[in-house]
Amino acid sequence: MYQAWNWILATAEPELISEEVAEESGGAALLLPAPEELIAGIIAFALIFIVVWKFALPAIKETLEARQAAIKGELNAAEQAKVDATSLLDDYKAQVAGAKQEAAKIVADAREAGEAVKADIVTRAEAEAEAIKVRAADEVVADRARVADELRRQVADLSIDVAQRVVASTIDADQQRELVDRYIDELGGVR
Repeated sequence: MYQAWNWILATAEPELISEEVAEESGGAALLLPAPEELIAGIIAFALIFIVVWKFALPAIKETLEARQAAIKGELNAAEQAKVDATSLLDDYKAQVAGAKQEAAKIVADAREAGEAVKADIVTRAEAEAEAIKVRAADEVVADRARVADELRRQVADLSIDVAQRVVASTIDADQQRELVDRYIDELGGVR
């Protein structure tokens, strides 16, 4: 058939042949390659397919498996890193909670110590105030006694002076003092 076509092509006019060939074969002859080319193409395709099948496919498969293993390794490492990070976060949270509790305990201890110091200061101040009151009362009593003794002496001295002038007699000073003291004691009992 191929030879028949070649003969037709060689003897006929080119315009008529292409119209006739296109009409006769429905245009399939224009699309189909020559049988020699078709066989050579099939053989070349088979050779390339065999080379790809034997050499390229195993290399591609090995590369894909290596890539898949690397991705799995990275995923496992990422998962382990996530677990480690979660564990570390939990540890930090526990440490922060412990630190907060310790800080609260320190504040409570400081507050208690402050209250104890405050109570101690108040107790000391009250005791000191009470001591001051007692000393003041003792001083008042002592001052009263001292003033009373001083008044007695002055009254005795004045009385002696007055008595000496009035009596103009000689009584010795000790007897006069004794007389005045008795008189004052009698006055003191009258109150």
